[in-house]
Amino acid sequence: MKAVANIIQERRLLEEIDHPFIVNLRYAFQDDENCFFVLDLMLGGDLRFHLERLGSMSEDTVRFYVAQLASAITFLHEKRIMHRDLKPDNILLDERGHAHITDFNIAVHYSERRLLTGVAGSMAYMAPEILSKRGYTYPVDWWSLGVCAYELIFGRRPFRGRTNSALTHSISKDPLRFPENAEEKCSKAGMQVLKGLLDREPYKRLSCNPHGDGFDEIRRHPWFQSINWDLLERKELPPPFVPDNKKANFDASHELEELLLEDHPLKAKARKANRDINNLSAEMRQMEEQFTIYDFRLMHRRSYYPHNQQTVSTVTATSSSGQVASRPVTPGTLDLPTDSTIGGPRTTGEFKAENGQAVPLTDMTEKDNL
Repeated sequence: MKAVANIIQERRLLEEIDHPFIVNLRYAFQDDENCFFVLDLMLGGDLRFHLERLGSMSEDTVRFYVAQLASAITFLHEKRIMHRDLKPDNILLDERGHAHITDFNIAVHYSERRLLTGVAGSMAYMAPEILSKRGYTYPVDWWSLGVCAYELIFGRRPFRGRTNSALTHSISKDPLRFPENAEEKCSKAGMQVLKGLLDREPYKRLSCNPHGDGFDEIRRHPWFQSINWDLLERKELPPPFVPDNKKANFDASHELEELLLEDHPLKAKARKANRDINNLSAEMRQMEEQFTIYDFRLMHRRSYYPHNQQTVSTVTATSSSGQVASRPVTPGTLDLPTDSTIGGPRTTGEFKAENGQAVPLTDMTEKDNL
């Protein structure tokens, strides 16, 4: 039941979000075996891929990313959403080089009146208050941003340990140190931002003082004086680093390994007609009732927090093999934009009607029936 609840929670969070520096949900639907999330297409690769090949990045490039990510984090926090897993692997570049946050698998709604205590995220990027299990809230995302920025500039993380216990001790106790050649790679203003984000006192972190100026504290910081924030958020500022669109911006060997190990490659399949949900397990019935078709053009972004707001109905199913599936509740025709991608076969951007349901066309689907 927890896996199903996590899928539904992630989707509901994504339905609330629409921001230029987030990988946004555009469509969601299901067949008899799989749930599908159609997201913005990011052709520039993730920052982990580029960091491993470059070793480190220029201060100008990192400042540009931090500004974009700070805008996205502020937007999430205004929605009372914590990401909890910000790291280079979860920051994707589009083909022009703009940064976007992705992977909301462990993101949650939060209330400042009730602290969370569950340990979640990637340990190297966790804030000390998560590891202490004394309770935490939104400042943890700003700490993670600080770790990312430090790592991108200097090519290594600020706190390290060979074991989990050693890493926990380093994050919790070790003073923040910069490499000997730090001033060659980062200005004093940049190091001030890193220190501000990596303050162990959550509400002393940059942008986190409840009685302070919030995001404006970042916008006015001397390190960002070269940033025109209005142009930045309209994606009209040219990124300092543009991915090479003539090459694959991902580890091809890793992707090939995943493909070869896949037992059941995704294929487009029509849903079975007159499916009796009473014969489904409790988990699959929940999916049928709560994972319906989603089209961002037809549904207003809304918040599921507080809980008295109306939610979008959804429908889902699972095959006998135990795979989660999804289906539209009502027939529909969806034209996928060219900048969207799907967690399955490559879509052609078209749907067809089949057995009274909307079936996505992919490069594995015959078009003769259209």
